[in-house]
Amino acid sequence: MRQARPYSGIFCGGVSARTGPHALPLARIKKIMKRSAGETADGGARMISGEAPVVFSKACELFIAELTRRAWAATLEGKRRTVHKEDVATAVQNTDLFDFLVDVVMADAGGGGHAAAGQYDEDDGALE
Repeated sequence: MRQARPYSGIFCGGVSARTGPHALPLARIKKIMKRSAGETADGGARMISGEAPVVFSKACELFIAELTRRAWAATLEGKRRTVHKEDVATAVQNTDLFDFLVDVVMADAGGGGHAAAGQYDEDDGALE
């Protein structure tokens, strides 16, 4: 098992939000943001401040934590100790806040497999 290094923020509390390590890679978040922003009218580059990906990173962490808590509750109801994709699907179906994911988990649970691959249909803005 890998040991946490001092720069990881676990042992040192003086790391700032701007320069400190993040659970999710900021470069990847920024790439997704740029791709999702669409083309500008003048054809120029889309600019994203340095703080915006940090906020998105924290939002993603909170989203994953909340979905995990709800999936874990479904796991415990099934008297198991391992979270399965069916538990995540149950958490999504039982939570109004996650309604935007219902089609994704249903497609994955149905054996389509496309949602797991993350294929994005730009025509209608949905995962296929």
